[in-house]
Amino acid sequence: MKILKPKVTIGVCVRNCESTILKTVESIVNQDYPHELLEVLVVDGYSSDKTVQIIKEVLSNSDIENHIFFENRGLGFARQIIVDNAQGKYIVWVDGDMILPKDFVRKQVEFMELHKKVGIGKGRYALYDTNTLVAYLENISAVVGFKNSRSERTYRPLGTSGSIYRVEAIKRVGGFNEAIKGAGEDTDAELRVIKAGWKLSLTPAFFYERRRECWKDLWCEYFWHGYGGSQVKDGIKESRSVLYMFFPPIAALTIISQAIVAYKTVKEKKVFLLPFHWIFKRIAWFLGFLKGILDNLKTISRSRNHSI
Repeated sequence: MKILKPKVTIGVCVRNCESTILKTVESIVNQDYPHELLEVLVVDGYSSDKTVQIIKEVLSNSDIENHIFFENRGLGFARQIIVDNAQGKYIVWVDGDMILPKDFVRKQVEFMELHKKVGIGKGRYALYDTNTLVAYLENISAVVGFKNSRSERTYRPLGTSGSIYRVEAIKRVGGFNEAIKGAGEDTDAELRVIKAGWKLSLTPAFFYERRRECWKDLWCEYFWHGYGGSQVKDGIKESRSVLYMFFPPIAALTIISQAIVAYKTVKEKKVFLLPFHWIFKRIAWFLGFLKGILDNLKTISRSRNHSI
């Protein structure tokens, strides 16, 4: 059966990505999907480096329609700019540290065209060569975590990176929450898409994502994700599964099973450092989440005091 090719929007939200953005944009313009059916929408958070300059140079030599927007109000607002301006039937989200195989967009679109009830489809992580242990562990944990088909009975955040959104689905639920400045805007959107009756799924498309290369940067990333999780509507309720994972027996089972699957995948002994890596990230996430909850309570308290 021949699959019709709809117009597709590539959504890129970036800030200060000059060290990685060149390969990202080059991988976009090298897609084998018909370029006349592609558009690239970039939203830059007022980068202070050469991110925008690099993007402009690459896109100016491409035959793909493109537009660059600027914002300083956070990720929720940035992603909504793309939703509001997208001409495509689908939005493929690409972060500034990703590299796409040339068939990525085509495979994403083909999957969505065959699965009409899927509102969001997540591509799968592929192993990216790196010389640092931190980046390697983060990469292999993502590969293992998204290795198998999803169960529709349980919810695990997909994230926007490497995901394809059906524009009809995200618009039907009101788009992204523009009040969410940091991480969590994707989880918030996913939960509303699910409640609206759409499915979430993994797709057969693979992509590469370059990871944090030192423990400090990894800590800051997951602390930020945890803090963002506290901003999601009903964040405490919806994040209970993450908090539940700290229960010792559950945590031990998760850590051990992930390391075993990783070893079977790559046959390298350093994957048995994944338990330390797992605990490190979860502590960072939990402390970020806790800080977010406390900050929210302080804000509510100050608002009440002002109203008295």
